[in-house]
Parts: sequence; C-alpha cells; structure tokens
Amino acid sequence: MAGMDDSIPLLPGQISIGGGAGPQAAGPGRGAGELAAPSGEPEERELEAALRPRNLDDFVGQERVRKQLALVLAASRIRGRSADHVLMSGPPGLGKTTLAMIVAAEMNAPLRISSGPAIQHAGDLAAILSSLTEGEVLFLDEIHRMSRPAEEMLYMAMEDFRVDIIVGKGAGATAIPLELPQFTLVGATTRAGLLPGPLRDRFGFTGHLEFYSVAELELVLRRSAGMLDLKLSSAGFSEIAGRSRGTPRIANRLLRRVRDWALVHGLETIDAQAASAALDMYEVDARGLDRLDRSVLEALVNKFNGGPVGLSTLAIAVGEEPETVETVAEPFLVREGLLGRTPRGRIALPAAWEHLGLKMPGNAVASAMLPFDGDELDG
Repeated sequence: MAGMDDSIPLLPGQISIGGGAGPQAAGPGRGAGELAAPSGEPEERELEAALRPRNLDDFVGQERVRKQLALVLAASRIRGRSADHVLMSGPPGLGKTTLAMIVAAEMNAPLRISSGPAIQHAGDLAAILSSLTEGEVLFLDEIHRMSRPAEEMLYMAMEDFRVDIIVGKGAGATAIPLELPQFTLVGATTRAGLLPGPLRDRFGFTGHLEFYSVAELELVLRRSAGMLDLKLSSAGFSEIAGRSRGTPRIANRLLRRVRDWALVHGLETIDAQAASAALDMYEVDARGLDRLDRSVLEALVNKFNGGPVGLSTLAIAVGEEPETVETVAEPFLVREGLLGRTPRGRIALPAAWEHLGLKMPGNAVASAMLPFDGDELDG
C-alpha cells in the first residue's frame, strides 16, 4: 500500500494515498446491526482494508457495474485523459469505497479521500481542489451530505475544472478564478435521491450497487479466507454467507468472528456446525437477524400484537433511539418481508410471526393486509 503523501496539507477528514491506490479506509462506515457496525480499532480497520480487492478482476459481484466501469476506464487510458466523474450509489458495505480505490489503481493515479460531512464550507472544498495534482482521483463519501455552498462550487469544478475564490465581502467582494488540473471525482452515496439534479448530471458514469446473492458472498468469503489462511468447508462458507445480509462488509466481519471462535476452540477446519455455533454466540441467527432486529420484531409482536405502532413508541419499547431503529434495523426487516410500514405505523408481517415461531392471531392478519408505504404517521 502506498504511503501517505506528506507534501500536501490535509483538512480534517481527508486521506491521501499515492499512485496505485492501496486498501485504505475512508473512515468509519455504516453497517446494519451491531456486528455490521465497523470497529473503531485501528487493527480491525487495517484488517478490513487488507481484504479489499485491488483491481476489477479481483472484485466479486456487481457484474453489470464492473463491466461498465471497466469500459469507461479502458477508454480513458486509451485517450490518455482522466476518467469521467463517477457516482456510486447503494446501501452501505457493498463496495463503493473499494471501487473508488480501484478507479485510482486502474488509472495509476493518486487517490484523495474525504467525505461530504467534512466539507461544510466552500473554502474547505476549495482547499482540497486547489491541492489536487494532474489526474488525481478525489473520492467523496456520503456526497449528499455536503453543504450547499460547497456543492455549488463543485458544479463548476467538475465541468470546467475551475473555481472562483471570493475575496472580501459585500460590494467590495472580488471573484478570483482559479484553474484546476484535470481530476476524476468519485462520489459515493447511500441516498441518491438526496442529490440535486445538477450534481447528478455532471457525473459521466453512474453505478448502482445491489445486494449480493449467497453464491456471490461465498466467493467473497473464499477469497478472504485464503488471505487470512483459514480453512472452511463448503458448508461453512454457505452458513456464513447466508447470515451476511447480502453485504460483503458484514460477511468479512462475521468471518473474522468465526475465526476467533475456532481459534479459541482449537479447530483447524471450520464446518457448518462450527460456523453456526460461533454466529449463534454472537446473536446472529440463521436469517442474519441480530439482537436489535429480533428486539424490534419481538416488541412489535409481543407488546403490540403485531401493530400498527408508531416509530417513536416502538423505539422506546426496545430502548433505542428512533433513528437507530429506522436506519439500522428497519431496512433489512422490510427487505426480508418481516416488517411493514403503513400510514398508521409499523406492523409485523406474517413472516415475522413465523420467524419467531409464533402463530399469527386473526386481528393481526387484518392489520397486516393493509396497504403500506413509506409515508407512515408516527403515533
């Protein structure tokens, strides 16, 4: 992995990586559930970074996006120009940061990493842009959270490779044009709908990452197990992949927890039974639900007879903040068909009762049959 570039002063929240970018994390990401949340320990982050693929050939899954991006980068290399700006969208943990690093590596260019929340003023962005070198790749994670003034400055930088620096205030203010070198912006967002149209339109390539299948996650786990020198049976890989919620980041994290369990128990080869026992100890069930997920379902079913119940009330019942329930637990539960969002609140769907081993009462059936969407009221 290339070392840090000490010649360029960095703002808080920035990371700079030399040409041929290596596996350097941009900072704490967001996963689903307790085991899905990245650890803040440096050793854990370094291990997670080491498992990142370094080129498109090693990148597993996302076949459509991978082929399209490979074509864009190959054409740019033939032209001898910087690649078009790239926007990656999709849920956390699917490889947006990894693909940004691969873009830099494939273009043999240095990589600068920052994030939308770290750029709260136009001056912050101007400082980053003015220090870029020719052909450098700038990765902005959570780009939808960038401030509006910085966002408007980015429009001109992306299109004309120029920014106007405002000196002074009021009637005496003067705009000084600053020419920028050709660079490639790679933006990542978990909420593409929050990006304004003018910003989205300035990206030459947009890729949406989908959740992984169990078979694809098994390939991810096999690659990671080889790098960690772990021996697993095919059934062991399948057991971990099936509990990984379609997310490589979670799959790799569960693999490391299974590795720890096997090390303590003196196992050289991990089979399905060992993987199951390890993940059961970490409270990750066969469907991938963790403690928070099950707490939400159990509260909904046992305390509110399946709902409907408002988000705030449900959050109080499980002892969590409403935002935690809504952003961490709900997306996976809704995707799995276990929880529904109705105009009157959250409801437990038939699959939730079945997963908990309970019989769904008749009055709960009537509630579950109501149409549901995202415009629920919170009572």
